[in-house]
Amino acid sequence: MTAVVEIAGVQFTVHQNDMLNVPLLPGEPGNTVTFDNILFAENDGATQIGTPYITGNVQAKIIEHGKGDKVLVFHKHRRKGYRKLNGHRAKYTQIEITNINI
Repeated sequence: MTAVVEIAGVQFTVHQNDMLNVPLLPGEPGNTVTFDNILFAENDGATQIGTPYITGNVQAKIIEHGKGDKVLVFHKHRRKGYRKLNGHRAKYTQIEITNINI
C-alpha cells in the first residue's frame, strides 16, 4: 500500500515500515503519532484520490529528534563592501511508518 500524506504542511509518499525525516513534531521518542490528511492512496492497483482528503489515517512511531546539516546564506552587494553570512540548521523528527489504514 502506498499513500501520499500531508505532514506539517509537507507532502510525503509513504509505504509500510518507511523511515522519514519530517519537520519537527511534538512528542517524545517512542510515542505514536497519527496523520489524518491523506491525499492519495493506492492498494493493489486500485487508487483513491481525495477531495481534498481520504478518510483514514497513517500511524507512525517517533524514533528521534535532530538537526539537519548547516545551510549557509550569503548576501553581498557588489562594489559596496557589504557582505553578510548567516546560517541555520533545520530541526527534524525521524519517524517510522507503522500502519496505513484506509
